[in-house]
Amino acid sequence: MSPGKSPLDLNADLGEGFGVWRLTDDEALLDLVTSANVACGFHAGDPATMRRTCEQAVRRGVRIGAQVSYRDLAGFGRRRIDMPPDDLRDDITYQIGALDAFARAAGSRVSYVKPHGALYNVAAVDEEPAAAVVEAVRRYDPALPVLGLPDSVLLRRAAEAGLTAVGEAFADRAYTASGTLVARREPDAVLHDPDVVIRRTVRIATEGTVLSTDGEPVRVRARSLCVHGDTPGAVGLLRRLREALHDAAVPLAPFC
Repeated sequence: MSPGKSPLDLNADLGEGFGVWRLTDDEALLDLVTSANVACGFHAGDPATMRRTCEQAVRRGVRIGAQVSYRDLAGFGRRRIDMPPDDLRDDITYQIGALDAFARAAGSRVSYVKPHGALYNVAAVDEEPAAAVVEAVRRYDPALPVLGLPDSVLLRRAAEAGLTAVGEAFADRAYTASGTLVARREPDAVLHDPDVVIRRTVRIATEGTVLSTDGEPVRVRARSLCVHGDTPGAVGLLRRLREALHDAAVPLAPFC
């Protein structure tokens, strides 16, 4: 990534409600992001929420991504589920198709696929789940990019299958020395100090590195940056992030 030159995509997890329960301020976040990872009903989201989120994204010109998950509403998709790869592939295909129906009804389409929670972490290191995600995308639409952790098994499998593999970084998550995310069950896995998050973001965007929990720089080849919409103060944080990136001469644009 050339310092201050290459565009950066800002993405956030949205549509993570169910019925009357809502987790994120989707409307405010959609004014700030360039891509929206929309829950597809398996870890959060219901038909009305998916419809509403897609309509709001289209009105703002925000790209719609299918955030696919294990079938785990009770655990918010953060628990690994051991299942046959073919079943996982079909569950992912189902989720992409469900969201794509609402995206098309709103005048757009699903533009990319990103796993959520446990599936994201498992597919980053485990061949079988990664292959299931890739095969689901390939069967549904091989033109859809896959968004995931740089240098992960998932993105390698996606590239081998002829899909577009897009690396992302996390502004508000701690990294291990090997470049993976610190598990949420560990202390300080999610960063809450806005000043720290902003400094890390600018460093990722301009230098392509992030400091690990060991204090050593880790290379992060990212075209997209994720900010968690359920983090307290996420809207204000995103506003400050956009200002900091503008000051650093980093243009913002969707990756697809």
